[in-house]
Amino acid sequence: MSDDANASDLVLRPATEADETAIGELVTAAFGQGNEAHLLERLRSCGALVLELVAQTHRGRLLGHIAFSRVTPADVGPGRDLAVTCLAPMAVWPEFQRQGIGAELIRQGLDQLSDQGEDLVLVLGSPAYYPRFGFSAELARHVKAPYAGNAFMACALSEAGQNCLPVTVAFATPFQEFE
Repeated sequence: MSDDANASDLVLRPATEADETAIGELVTAAFGQGNEAHLLERLRSCGALVLELVAQTHRGRLLGHIAFSRVTPADVGPGRDLAVTCLAPMAVWPEFQRQGIGAELIRQGLDQLSDQGEDLVLVLGSPAYYPRFGFSAELARHVKAPYAGNAFMACALSEAGQNCLPVTVAFATPFQEFE
């Protein structure tokens, strides 16, 4: 990391309303376009976010962001009582990528979600990246959703998240633009 950002200098904290403009700029830069930033705004406005964290330096420079939103299980089947979230989006400024910031955001986010009683986290992402955090395409095959394939993965945070499957889920309305 540069002098402005090193591993010991990283602070992870909940995102605040004052961070929203900077987060939008960061997400747009990380993805090279504004679709994910727009998704994030819509998830905030409809109240779907369960957890939103930022990574910054002690000097206050925002380096990364992660959001988890509510996913609703259907009212039938063994997974109907599961607390399910979706990791999306996760972003780090391009010049700070591949330095462990995203990994720390994911670890901290999963720990906090587990502490909050969440059972299952879903992600649509790189099959080469997310399994190191406990995400599994095999587990996600027991989740009926608009997404499928090896890029659709699930991470159980509780025994129920592992054992109370299958489950049919509905993502927050803003995700429909990506289906």
